[in-house]
Amino acid sequence: MSERESRSEYESRFHRVLEYIDQHLDQSLDLDTLAQVAHFSPFHFHRLFSAWMGETLGDYLRRRRIEIAAVRLLAQPHTSVLHIALSVGFGSAEAFARAFRLRFDCSPTGWRTQQVAKHANRNLDQAKRKPGQASNSVTPEHELSHNPPESTMKNPLKSSNIIPLKVKLIERQPTTVAYLRHVGPYGETISQFWQTTVYPWMVTNGLLTQPRYGIAHDDPNVTAPEKCRYDAAVEVSPEYVLSGKALKTTIAGGRYASLYFKGTVAEVNDAWMTLFRDWLPSSGLQLDGRPGFEFYPPGSTFDPATGVFECEICIPVVPL
Repeated sequence: MSERESRSEYESRFHRVLEYIDQHLDQSLDLDTLAQVAHFSPFHFHRLFSAWMGETLGDYLRRRRIEIAAVRLLAQPHTSVLHIALSVGFGSAEAFARAFRLRFDCSPTGWRTQQVAKHANRNLDQAKRKPGQASNSVTPEHELSHNPPESTMKNPLKSSNIIPLKVKLIERQPTTVAYLRHVGPYGETISQFWQTTVYPWMVTNGLLTQPRYGIAHDDPNVTAPEKCRYDAAVEVSPEYVLSGKALKTTIAGGRYASLYFKGTVAEVNDAWMTLFRDWLPSSGLQLDGRPGFEFYPPGSTFDPATGVFECEICIPVVPL
């Protein structure tokens, strides 16, 4: 096995471990189990994980549990702190509160209140913009498949008009993808990553006509920018032979909520927040351990002159 193949195998194994952790946060995640997922010796796994990730396994698990909990505190405002604590693997609300305070310097309830107020103030500021200044990111003309009455609301990404936020509930089949990973701040760096790294790789491998995915594994509102992980992915067959630094995984099937987006990189985070903080709490649904993603079907547009692109923002949902 060549040096490149060896490193690719290590990277693939650690990515499987991180996927497994996100899917099983409500369970006990002991070293032996995770070493087995990675196909490494339990005796060496902790040191390997620390060397590869730059933090110990225990520190990573605590950080990931707290960050996922922070997202759910906002996305599920009517869910109790205890329920959220249990859903990410804490044994009690007290243990969760202590760990949360160490990370965010306030209680889970206090943080939830602060973030809701901050989001509301930003929405108000955007609604007060002069005509023509408001962003036009979330396009309301997308076909509506499921939209509870409560989800008709002021869209903070448009002017002060009251419009329905149109969300589809869709069922997706498991999908095999090849992907390249970017670790670091989201925003313009992701756009540059697609243009300078992913696009040439797609050209070389004849993948330009395939559906594409942007998979953000971390919420930049709670995770340090330098630790944010993003996968630029392209649909391939299960038998696809990887090239370069690409890895392969499966995007889980099941039910997703989908919101059409058209706008710039600078605006897409607001669209995600609108879906999480405005639509989801009134939907009767909640998030599970699958990652959300941006889906770029064949024919989706991108204007290099303005930076405007279109996609479907998809978040995994299950009954509340």
